[in-house]
Amino acid sequence: MLTAIARRLALLSGGSANPGKRFDFEALLGRALPLLWVAALLFAVGLPLAAMLGRAFLTSDGGWAGFAHFVEVADSPGLVRAAVNSFSVALTATLLVVPLAFGFAFALTRTAVWGRGVFRQVALTPLLAPSLMPAISLVYLFGNQGLLKSWIGDGSVYGFWGIVAGELFYTFPHAFLILATALSCSDARLAEAARVLGAGPIRRFLTVTLPSARYGLVSAALVVFTLVITDFGVPKVVGGDFNVLAVEAFKQVIGQLNFERGAVVGLMLLAPALLSFGIERRMARRQAAAMTARAVPFVPQRMLATDLAALGGLSLVSVVLLSLLGVGVAASFITYWPYDLSLTLSHYDFDSVDGGGWASYFNSLALGVASAGFGTLLVFFGAYWAEKLKSAAGVAPLLRLFALLPMAVPGLVLGLGYVFFFNHPANPLNFLYGGMALMVVCTVAHFYTTAHLTATTALKQLDAEFEAVASSLKVPFWVTLRRVTLPVCAPALIDIARFFFVSAMTTVSALIFLYSPEKSLAAVAIITMDDAGDTAAAAAMATLIVATSAVVSLAFTGLEMLIARRSGRWKGR
Repeated sequence: MLTAIARRLALLSGGSANPGKRFDFEALLGRALPLLWVAALLFAVGLPLAAMLGRAFLTSDGGWAGFAHFVEVADSPGLVRAAVNSFSVALTATLLVVPLAFGFAFALTRTAVWGRGVFRQVALTPLLAPSLMPAISLVYLFGNQGLLKSWIGDGSVYGFWGIVAGELFYTFPHAFLILATALSCSDARLAEAARVLGAGPIRRFLTVTLPSARYGLVSAALVVFTLVITDFGVPKVVGGDFNVLAVEAFKQVIGQLNFERGAVVGLMLLAPALLSFGIERRMARRQAAAMTARAVPFVPQRMLATDLAALGGLSLVSVVLLSLLGVGVAASFITYWPYDLSLTLSHYDFDSVDGGGWASYFNSLALGVASAGFGTLLVFFGAYWAEKLKSAAGVAPLLRLFALLPMAVPGLVLGLGYVFFFNHPANPLNFLYGGMALMVVCTVAHFYTTAHLTATTALKQLDAEFEAVASSLKVPFWVTLRRVTLPVCAPALIDIARFFFVSAMTTVSALIFLYSPEKSLAAVAIITMDDAGDTAAAAAMATLIVATSAVVSLAFTGLEMLIARRSGRWKGR
């Protein structure tokens, strides 16, 4: 079958099945393209990080400062306190959200509870909202004029627990996705063997379920910890006097123009992310496969008491998630919360408040479309060069290394690196700073790794013999790519485009340093509006982001179903 396909490709491409002259141009192109992608990733990630690292050891006039800036930071009580605050918030949020997400994932994967598809979608809804959305909702619920202010008595939502509550909403879907995947990949024979040997439900959970999911638990904890310690949106809205490193980096660079100290703070934020990445990679090498060729997939059995308990837990968590999202949406239509609850659209008149008006929303749309288009092509072809081109075998490991690098770099740190690199007067590309093109590059670079792994997974599902047989018949790789690889990988391409679009609409950290007044973005405008006291307008802009992300995601899902139905007919045959 593969030979027949390759012969068909050879005829379509004008090639010959006879081994004639070699395609020197094809080999040259196969070596040059991966190098070009490596150079692009070095330009988009490596050089900005190097610029930030260098700035931490230089004086303002370019002289060598050594560790003087690090000593200044260590002697600054405010920065040391911000570091301690960041660590305590991240640790507390991790200890709370990981067990919560594990319980939610366990109820969906290990019980026969009703409405599992609905609950799964509810768990993923926070991905459609910027991290500022839950913070704004918390202000409306528990702020000085909050609807439920009496619930916390003399306490305040501004500070440690307000940040923790907002981060729980923001990081929950990330932890849930990892843990749901870990719990789904299990061998039912282990649980059955434990049951036959007389182990009760608790003992089976402790000796079978938890050990098989330990990699997922550690990965989820590392992801949550890194997301919280580098998040800018939630502490900016509800942090109050409780300062954290992410906000301190913004103050040092934008507020005080102290670039050297800002670089040191950026390195402080990079350290836990690199440590988490190293731990995760080490565990990944030691992780044994949970599903072998002889494994039996776990199928939950209907048990009324267990299913009812799972339904109660899932419903409680879902109500909290939807409430935090719904309060922000509802507040955007209410005249004056909580005194005048009549409906109005006046808060959507963005041109009458700070933040860039409606132009900021359309700028975000443009950013999302450009990131989805440019990022999808860049990621897919980069993964293709690394996985499918034999002529790129020497460069492929380097390309994979640079493709994984953005995973270890928080968005706020990457944004700082772009400031130091592209805003430097000696850089001939400094004219890009503050423009849409640079924000697109930064967005794609920030989310490159996740998209690359998605594309790599799709490409690995294709048998390597397609390329091998096509090569033996002298069919150029671009013909195989166009007629075989792209149609089969179309669903993955749509997933990548959807991921880039939603991420571009909701991200704040990576772009907070890069926008200009003419190119303000919707997520950044939320911060500006909230700082100016226009909280309702900020909620309206956040609602607009959520609605846009949801509509575009549904459109991508429909397109994916259409393409799968039309191009997937060969699977049935």
